[in-house]
This record gives sequence, C-alpha cells and structure tokens, in this order.
Amino acid sequence: MPKDFAPAPIHYRVEVADLNAHLFRVTLTVAHPQAQQRVSLPAWIPGSYLVREFSKNLQRLQARQGGKPVALQQLDKCSWQVDCTTQELLVLSYEVYAFDNSVRAAWLDATRGFFNGTSLCLRVEGQEDSAHELELVASRAVAHWSVATGLSPLKVNRRGFGNYRATDYDELVDSPVEMGNFWSGAFTAGGVPHRFVVTGVPPSFDGERLLADTRKICEAEIRLWHSPSTGRRHKAPHRDYLFLLNATDDGYGGLEHRNSTALICARRDLPRLGAKPADGYTTLLGLISHEYFHTWNVKRLRPTEFARYDYTQENYTQLLWFFEGFTSYYDDLLLRRAGLLDDAGYLKLLNKTINQVMQTPGRAVQSVAQASFDAWVKYYRQDENTPNATVSYYSKGALVALCLDLSLRADGSHTLDEVMRALWQRCQGGPMSEGDLLQVLQDIAGRSYAREIKRWVHSTAELPLKELLERHGVVIQEEPAQLAQQLGLRVTEGAAIQIKTVLRGGAAEQAGFAAGDEWLGIEVGAGKNRSGWRLTKLDDLPLYAGPHSKVDALVARDKRLLKLPLKLPRAVTTWRLSVRDKPLIEAWLAA
Repeated sequence: MPKDFAPAPIHYRVEVADLNAHLFRVTLTVAHPQAQQRVSLPAWIPGSYLVREFSKNLQRLQARQGGKPVALQQLDKCSWQVDCTTQELLVLSYEVYAFDNSVRAAWLDATRGFFNGTSLCLRVEGQEDSAHELELVASRAVAHWSVATGLSPLKVNRRGFGNYRATDYDELVDSPVEMGNFWSGAFTAGGVPHRFVVTGVPPSFDGERLLADTRKICEAEIRLWHSPSTGRRHKAPHRDYLFLLNATDDGYGGLEHRNSTALICARRDLPRLGAKPADGYTTLLGLISHEYFHTWNVKRLRPTEFARYDYTQENYTQLLWFFEGFTSYYDDLLLRRAGLLDDAGYLKLLNKTINQVMQTPGRAVQSVAQASFDAWVKYYRQDENTPNATVSYYSKGALVALCLDLSLRADGSHTLDEVMRALWQRCQGGPMSEGDLLQVLQDIAGRSYAREIKRWVHSTAELPLKELLERHGVVIQEEPAQLAQQLGLRVTEGAAIQIKTVLRGGAAEQAGFAAGDEWLGIEVGAGKNRSGWRLTKLDDLPLYAGPHSKVDALVARDKRLLKLPLKLPRAVTTWRLSVRDKPLIEAWLAA
C-alpha cells in the first residue's frame, strides 16, 4: 500500500460465495462506527431513473463487534440499524444474489462477474464523505480471471485483484467492476489514457478497429468541450477512462459513470476482421459517443437537484431533456465530426429521430420538461399506452438541441458548441439550472431565448424543424409512412400479428383495435363477392384488401373472435431528409 494512504475507515471485501448460485459475499468493516449505526443499500442507480430496490437481492446480513454478534433491526425496505457502540470495529457480512445481465446491477456466473457498487455496497450513513476501500478477492474459483475498474488501485496483482481506493461513497458506487476473461486494448486521447474491455467477443472481432474508431470519438468530444479558442488546456477532466462492453447474443444499452461507462451490445454489431461494418456497428459507435459525452454532461455538469444524490428515493428534475436530450443530439453529430459518418449517413440517423417523435401522439399530451420529471413513473415503466401519453426526453430533447443549434447559427453565426463550453465554464463543471442555460444563451446570442425554451420545452407546441433544416441546406420530402404507422399500430409479427400499441387518433383506434389483440385476417367485398383472408404479415394487407378502402378485421381477444370495421387510411406520410446544399450543410455538420 502506498505510504501516503492510511487504511480507509470504510472497507469492503468482495469475494465469490458461489458461482453457480450467483452469490457474492461482502464483508464491510467500519473502523469508527456511530452508536446505533445505520446502513442502507441504494434503491436506484444514478443515470437510470427508476427505483429498482436493489435490497431485494441482499441476504444473510449479520453484524459483529469485538468478535461477538450484535443485533440488527430493519428500518425499512433498504435500511438497517446496528445495535453497536463506538468503541470497536464494526463488521457486517452478507450475500448478494447477482443475476441481472444489464449495465445497472450485478451479475455472476461461471464465465463472468460484474457489479455496480449500488448493488453490493451498503452505505454507512453519516460517513459517506470518508475514504472507502474496495478489496477484490481472487478466490480459487476465479483466480484465472482479470479485473477492470475505474477506481484507483492501491495494491493489486497482475490480474487486477487486490485493493482499490475511492475518495467517498459516491465515487465508490460510480465505478463499476468487470471480472472475467476479457479482451482488452488501450489508446490515448487528449493526453488521457483510455482502456477498452470487451467480454464475450467472437473469433471474428476486430479490436483494433474498435479502438481506432473510439479514439476518434473521444478526440472529437474533447475538442468540443475544450476548444483551444477557450484558452483552456485541451484535455479531458478525467485522469483516465475505462469502457466496459459486454457483448451478448442480443442486447443494447449503456450507463455513464464519472471516468468509465458500462455498455452492452449484440455480438453481431461488433466490427469484424475483413468485413464491412454493418449498420449495427454505427449504432454501437453512437452508444459509445453518447456515454462518453456524459463524462461532461450529467456526471459533472448536472442538474442542481443532483448536487447530492439521495439514494433512498426518486431524485426529481425537469432537466433530463437537456442532459439526455442534448447528449443524444451530439452522439451522432460527433460521429460525423469524427469522420465515422458522411452527411447522408448523419441525416439518415437524424431522420429516424424526427420520425420517432412525429409518430408519437404523446408529444401533444406531455411537454419534454414534464417527461423529464415523470421519468421515474413513465419512461422507465413503459406500457401499451406510453406512446399516447408521453414523449421521450431523449428524442425530443435532441430535437430541441437541434433547433437551438440551427437558430443560433441562423441568428448570428453562433453555435450550440459555444453554449456548452460557456455552461461548463459558468458552472465550473458542476450543478446547473435552466436559468444558467438561458443566461448563457443570452450572453452568446445577444438576445433572450426564453420564448423558445418556453415553447419548445415547457409546452407541447411543434418544433420549427422544417424551417430550420431547410435554411441549413437540407431538403425534406414527404413520402408514404410504413403500413403500421398509416394504420396507427405497433405490432410484432411471427406466427401471427400481435398488436402491441394502438396509437391515438389512428384508423386502428377508430376501428376498435386494442393492445393484446391477435389480428387473424380480413373479410372484403359484399354478397357473392365477399371473401376472407388469413393474415400472418401486415404487409399482406394491401394484397388481400385490393381496391377496397374498407375491410372487416378479424381479431381474437381473450379467446373471443371479433369483427372490426377498418377504414384504410390515405395520405399518411413521413419525412425523408437529404442534402440540398452541401457547403451550407457542412458548415453545420463539420463544424
């Protein structure tokens, strides 16, 4: 252990209890406990706005002091009080069931271990600001594994097992840990060492390509936040950075951390040796770009409501449209600036975002500020009515950022890049409010943007997308929407057509379709010309409907057969974006 490090007052020893039972064993030592010390396990993990009740996986909690058992009293769903004194070390031991193969919780099996501290590490209340130490034990069952984490090592072996230090509880639980036999590579961007760890790679995996492309993304983002024109050092605010990617048969997602990120993707989306990258690889690069951007936007520059996390309950803010939405605007834009997309490729992705929002009836029901506040009960708890009742603060927030960027450029050759850098300086890379954004916009543009923010963020008014895009070299064409969208449906297809969602105001809703219906077929015509047809794919509807504008849809609902009169809609269109003025659009995209 380095000489300048005294033993931490809070120490966690994490070891494998049983690989096949998916159990971690944790021993928590508190050097200076309070009398009647309270401990608790977080109910949620920052960056994923849903109360997940991690304590449901904690079992066999015991406490000892002076080698003797002491009593524990459970206070609520995630908190306990220990009947201890302040005279001796307090030792708590417990097990955690780890079988959530996502980026949010913990996983353990014979091939891999992963955890976030919010799932394993009890919080010692009143001592959150003390130094915390994490010891990862290389038991016989996992001694051949390696370890990767963003925590600072104190004394570790060549595989990474050993002791790590966190300055406080927040840093400890903001540093996920990966254990197993993984691929690892490294590069430097902006003078900062970066490491990329990938679990579950197939033999075709092209790691060098992933490293090279990720490096371009990181360089582009560091340039955006720390442009030489600001007079600041052209360097990221973190000392190092770690990408943890879990490649599975079918998965997608990411969670940001202060100097690392946990990602999950489908193996088919990884770059392959000697093969042209598929569209799924672009999606993966967009995810990497998104989570790395969060290093600045939400992990440091963050809502004032997140200045200090309350791990026991929901932490509400109306600003997720900024922190997730603006990050979603920049994730694909920075792929373009990094040279990983051309103009047409970027517009294709932007086109998808625009159509997603325009095809969501909930945008007329809920503002994007309300969507941010309601994330805890709506965005993360989606059901068949979600598209009708809410709007994504990711997608619409990205379009708000687009409108601000293009408006700033049209008003006086300013950019959203300038706004982001100025916010970083104004808030010193810390908590911010909507008022800070409004003030920076006024300072840079020389006029107030309060009216735009009120209309675009706090109301359900439509965004001026068409006008702004056309002013910046984009041509917008109307073309027929896909059949499901024309009907106002979202479906899954297999052996039958299953109705997932009936969109508000669409032809399907008017006919009486309901979520959960199985669409069996149609009847068309009248009298002797009446005929019935079985449907297994939605695209077969025009084939069997022929010239008829009205059909009877045959559906099964709760084992009952129903006949629904369906009027086939016309003139339901969607947008297609393309380049009209290349120099004009490059002034925006190349930046």
